[in-house]
Amino acid sequence: MARDMDRVKVGELELSRIVYGMWRLGDDDDTSPAHVQAKVEACLEQGITTMDQADIYGDYGAEALLGAAFRASPGLRDRVELVTKCDIVAPIGKHADKRVKHYDTSEAYITSCVESSLRDMATDRIDLLLIHRPDPLMDHVETGRTLDALVTSGKVRAVGVSNFRPWDWSLLQSAMETPLVANQIEVSVMCLDPFTNGDLAFHQEQGHAVMAWSPLAGGRLFTEEGAAVREVLTRIGHAQGVEPGAVAMAFLLRHPARILPVMGTNSLSRIRGLADALKVTLSREDWFEIYSATLGAEVP
Repeated sequence: MARDMDRVKVGELELSRIVYGMWRLGDDDDTSPAHVQAKVEACLEQGITTMDQADIYGDYGAEALLGAAFRASPGLRDRVELVTKCDIVAPIGKHADKRVKHYDTSEAYITSCVESSLRDMATDRIDLLLIHRPDPLMDHVETGRTLDALVTSGKVRAVGVSNFRPWDWSLLQSAMETPLVANQIEVSVMCLDPFTNGDLAFHQEQGHAVMAWSPLAGGRLFTEEGAAVREVLTRIGHAQGVEPGAVAMAFLLRHPARILPVMGTNSLSRIRGLADALKVTLSREDWFEIYSATLGAEVP
């Protein structure tokens, strides 16, 4: 029986408040369909139904690992929401012949990426497609038209972006009939800029979904660099019976923009503990104590 979990309306979709990120899926010693399925099932037991992918993950191989699990377990695909991303062309995997890493938001490339993702993940639809990185050469009219067409076709249910600033978002949206519904950005207890640089304010004002990648700061939280804030997280977590990582996630969940942390781990025990963040209650003073620990000073 799945635990109750808060869900967030994202356009016509609903996503689980905590998202399971699959960027490390190919790094596991066991990438068998059964083991991948076990990770998805461990998420579902907690009400975590949203799986975050990208074509580039696992050297362009992670989507196929998930697809193998879907093929081996009929019905599993229909129990989750699939998020994936495209536009990064890196000289690895199927693009090993490329000279330089670059972005491609052309109609031909985005369309081919979607077809490849559908095939690799053994599905007939992507619930949420994100443009992975802002492309300096993006023709917003061409890209916007392409995203509109993918939604109209039914191959993609909703579209958004990743790592876009407000002006990048507005440029692309200006050429689209379909609303952009989500932006996946870096934000964590050790990446505070979005709280003050206008990113969160823009999306909160407009009612867009904000997905947070690297919500534990890519491991930096557990290095010397993160010692000061880790001490605060540990103290608060000890008082509430959870690990400091759960408090770091709760720090994001506390924000009124209703941030969706994207959590990536290959450890089944850690996956089973992702929902612990929902047990944490942070007062306003708790939140600002964490914030100030990262700043290294009190707020102005």
